[in-house]
Amino acid sequence: MTKQTDYLNDLPDWSKDLAIKLGLEDGFALTKEHLEILIVARNFYADYGFSPSMRPLCKMVTASLGMDKGSSLYLNKLFPGSPAKIAAKLAGLPKPKNCL
Repeated sequence: MTKQTDYLNDLPDWSKDLAIKLGLEDGFALTKEHLEILIVARNFYADYGFSPSMRPLCKMVTASLGMDKGSSLYLNKLFPGSPAKIAAKLAGLPKPKNCL
């Protein structure tokens, strides 16, 4: 696995097991709910060629998993602080461009 500032450079290196390992390193015990958000983020990347920032992530999660899970409050509970940035990292995606 090649890393640059903790983000994977080789997207095919990603797996759910790797996400769980990365999550533990960052203090997250990933659940089924976390993993489904990571899959949505990876699908977004596959469709658009870039990692979703918060607003597009919320829209894609809403479309894929329903309004309850597409809210910024729900995503913040799962990934406190910067949900789009944390989800991208754990999903093996590049850092979203407009996330600090």
